[in-house]
Amino acid sequence: MLSVYHSLTKASGPALRLLLRSRLRRGKEDALRLQERMGRASLPRPAGKLVWFHAASVGEAQSTLILVEALLARCPGLNILVTTGTVTSAALMGKRLPPQAMHQYYPLDHPQWVAAFLDHWKPDLVLWMESELWPNMLAAIRERKISSALINARMSPRAYRRWKKVKPQIARLLTTFELFLAQTKDDAESFEKLGAIHVKVRDNLKYAAAPLPWDQLDLTRLKAALAERPLWLYASTHDGEEQIACETHKALKQKIPNLLTVIAPRHPERRESVLTLCQSHGLNAKLRGESKTLPAADDDIYIADTMGELGLFYRLSPIACIGRSFSRDGGGGHNPIEAAQLGCAVLHGPKVQNLGQIFAEMDAAGAALGLEAPDDLAAAIARLLADPAALRALQDKALFFAQAKAAILKTVLKDLAPLLVDAEIVTEEQLCA
Repeated sequence: MLSVYHSLTKASGPALRLLLRSRLRRGKEDALRLQERMGRASLPRPAGKLVWFHAASVGEAQSTLILVEALLARCPGLNILVTTGTVTSAALMGKRLPPQAMHQYYPLDHPQWVAAFLDHWKPDLVLWMESELWPNMLAAIRERKISSALINARMSPRAYRRWKKVKPQIARLLTTFELFLAQTKDDAESFEKLGAIHVKVRDNLKYAAAPLPWDQLDLTRLKAALAERPLWLYASTHDGEEQIACETHKALKQKIPNLLTVIAPRHPERRESVLTLCQSHGLNAKLRGESKTLPAADDDIYIADTMGELGLFYRLSPIACIGRSFSRDGGGGHNPIEAAQLGCAVLHGPKVQNLGQIFAEMDAAGAALGLEAPDDLAAAIARLLADPAALRALQDKALFFAQAKAAILKTVLKDLAPLLVDAEIVTEEQLCA
């Protein structure tokens, strides 16, 4: 089946070009770099060793940055290439990749485009993130005997059922990788059942990320404006959760008259609708905005509608409820480690399936407090604000949990050491530094 796919795609160039033009019209491709999607590089290949990371989109790209920075810290002269497939992820890489690293768009899986890409870049090691598998590229990597590993490997039950139907072909693809570092035990078992070897369970690299940044001057100004008012944060909210925040605030205000509720919408462009909703509840609400307007003493709700300031509000607030865990869109939950790293007591609703394992682990360790219904939120916040010792205990357990998760980076580097050393990219001494 793989050989059939291979031969079919040799004649698929015109269709793939049409696809690219269609995506370009919809804003899903970069007109100035469209040739990269056809395997034609827009940058020269630097001399020396080169490690190629592939990350499909933003989530995988953020995890990739952690490993890129760790490798460059241990081997400053190393060349790093990162490929992604979306305009958003390319923009992220443009802002956050260090100078020694380069970004290119990943080529579509046409045999000639794949060959052109590999002929130009000649990677010494390939590190793919999560779960994106392209038959022609994997076959070419295998044929060229380039060492490779699949990191942060994950597989949804749906993907497993689909791949199981073509197990012989998938098993062949998986032989490209010499090492699999899976996020969970279930992920590892799924890969092994499909024929993967050298599979290890290693958690998710995103938990090794540095804490979100914050501006100390902004923090000082906010603290001065609050004058030690009690507060809590509803972080990365989605539709329906601002309503919950308002109802929770009104319930709490009966016992805590000077309470401030901070709402940080996941999508700041929703700011006006969030503001209108809060005002419809008879609450004084204020947008922070790009001018960084401070909350007044009579404000009930402070809407943190700025980009890149979530770390600031995690540092400011003693309690954070994690967004998209009570939302109307089916939920899924956002990353609770970001709140834990910055000293928050972590609360969340039941809809956390996208990061179910990490929430379950935090709950079991007493590092987070799971709530079944929105009505439980006010009681939990009131209890914590009234009991400083209980609040501190939850904050400490969350921070300890986050710090323990950060150790995953050292473990992954140790796992990769044989591949990196065999490719003469780094020495064992550099990796252990």
